[in-house]
Amino acid sequence: MKDIPVANTRTIVLVGHTGSGKTTLLDAILFKLGVSDRLGSVAAGTSAADWTDEEKERKISAWAKPFSAPYTARNGEKVNFVLLDTPGYADFHGQMVAATAVADAALLVVDAAAGIQVGTTRAWRRLETLGLPRGIVITGLDKENVDFETTLASLQEVWGRKCVAIELPTHDRHAIIDIIEDAIPDELSAEAEKAKSVLEEDAAEENDALLEKYLSGEHLTHDELVGGLRVAVGRGHLVPVFEVEALQGLGIGQLLEEVFHLFPSPLDHVVNDAEGQPVDARPEAPLAAQVWRSINDPYVGQMSFLRINGGTLKSDTEIYNVTKGQKERIGFVHVVNGRKDISINEAHAGDIVALPKLKFTGTNDSLVALGRTTQFAPIQFPNPVMAVAVAPKTSGDDDKIGVGLHRLAEEDPTLRVERNTETKELILAGMGDIHLDVAVTRMKKRSNVDVVLSTPRVPYKETITARSEGHYKHKKQSGGRGQYGEVYLRLEPMPAGETEWFADALVGTNVPRNFLPAIQKGLHEGMLRGVLAGAPVTGTKVSIFDGSHHEVDSSEIAFKIAAARAFTEGMSKAKPVLLEPIMKMKITIPDRFMGDVTGDLNHKRGRILGIGSEDGLQVIEAEMPQAEMFRYSSELRSITQGQGSFEAGFDRYDTVPAQVAQKIVAEAQKHRKTDDDE
Repeated sequence: MKDIPVANTRTIVLVGHTGSGKTTLLDAILFKLGVSDRLGSVAAGTSAADWTDEEKERKISAWAKPFSAPYTARNGEKVNFVLLDTPGYADFHGQMVAATAVADAALLVVDAAAGIQVGTTRAWRRLETLGLPRGIVITGLDKENVDFETTLASLQEVWGRKCVAIELPTHDRHAIIDIIEDAIPDELSAEAEKAKSVLEEDAAEENDALLEKYLSGEHLTHDELVGGLRVAVGRGHLVPVFEVEALQGLGIGQLLEEVFHLFPSPLDHVVNDAEGQPVDARPEAPLAAQVWRSINDPYVGQMSFLRINGGTLKSDTEIYNVTKGQKERIGFVHVVNGRKDISINEAHAGDIVALPKLKFTGTNDSLVALGRTTQFAPIQFPNPVMAVAVAPKTSGDDDKIGVGLHRLAEEDPTLRVERNTETKELILAGMGDIHLDVAVTRMKKRSNVDVVLSTPRVPYKETITARSEGHYKHKKQSGGRGQYGEVYLRLEPMPAGETEWFADALVGTNVPRNFLPAIQKGLHEGMLRGVLAGAPVTGTKVSIFDGSHHEVDSSEIAFKIAAARAFTEGMSKAKPVLLEPIMKMKITIPDRFMGDVTGDLNHKRGRILGIGSEDGLQVIEAEMPQAEMFRYSSELRSITQGQGSFEAGFDRYDTVPAQVAQKIVAEAQKHRKTDDDE
């Protein structure tokens, strides 16, 4: 906000497992800040954050959303809170990745009844990777059989004693006490004194003078304590633990106060450019900003969301897109609070704003002042783990579907759209079945087109395992000039490390060498459809060692046909095998699901490479054929009751087991016969 100094801005991202209470907490904060005139509810569909049809229908967050609001602290200072809500569902992990990249600190929300879950661990690792200062907010302490002390102990067991209580609930749970700022009731005096002693020690360790004072037996002053704790939080040495009862509004005020006093401002949290150089965050510095999200609003058009890292962004000015090498003219600068869109004249470091209708700008682009070249490293989004084939219900809608899906992919970097050149299918890949379902639903609404989704065909390949020879004589005479070409080929498995697949082993002039390009073209065509399942051929070296020609009737087309058919004959005698893509996987699950998950892996022809543990969860390194993975996202979710997640990427091609290959070949030949009949 223009009248609030950058030093008083707090840009905070909320992260955690799905269902942990992030959005409920945000709704309570927004109500406290006056952004909402009533307390929103996810269950009732009135949340200020989860307002889209897709989110209300599924009762989950699907997109990261920014909110900004002023706040007057107890000491009278004006604070600018910039808050980012993120999905906890694994399918929308990319949104959390983007939002954490543009925050100065994080609040990790943990449900006391559920404890540390897969999504909790995933978020913590992301914060560790970024070196982002954080606090932990415990929710759900109104449920039976949970308490603050036990939950705190479980956090410390996994992440160490740097997780320290900053608040305590009263014994009747009717109030939450800030042990630094609030008056301590008698019932909590012993607990509060113990907790404050821990905080004093943590604060003192960040400063030699304070440490000397503390070791001499003196208590730190209030300002010394707060100052030391702020340094400790900024360095990641301390993770303050808060408690809230969002629906009752308990602890919200204390949380805002402590975030203001203990968490870094944009001036404290240094942002580096792509070359590792710190960016000057002061308002008088040159403008430097990064686009972290793009959307296509049906009413406004394209909206680019950016984080200001330094300088001042003013409305009705010209800026420079370093990434695209283009100037951009901006009109209004917007602060977007859910459905509300507020125009502002200027924004500073830490602000998250939206710019409509930029001509050249997309996600990950760097926007700077004219004459500057500062560029930021792109946000690294996770790779998709699930894919579907998309086809139009009505012929002629292919172009509409292609354009619609590519627009979605521009908005969401975790969506991939490509035309598989081998299977000829349009493939949409994403982070899970719900992610893909949401994407397709949005595309249908925008493009007014119906689609059919199916499991993609596996891009099998074929190769040979033995040496062989192939021969074909193409001879055709139908009046006038005929066609003649004869080739003898030698096929062998490609030697390891060799890349040259074709060899000229001709002796003499039986085959004039001017026909060699045509012969290679014929071989290329022959390799497009192997003899087993009609899959492309790989790993095969072909040598031409003999043949014959006719002085009049030989032509390029004749030798091209002869080469293709000679290759097919040779391959059929070279002990061909079917190859399938193998994916490398990293599966993260709670320990209690280990037996079910490993059993399922074995059933799916998977192979376990190793088992370890991270942050209290089990991690399975494995590999699995791609053919078994198309539904694995939803299957793992079902097996683990929503607690499991995985990452996957292509590793290599490997031979399909004989029994499995027989079924694949039989199915392919059946389809080939059907196509021929038609």
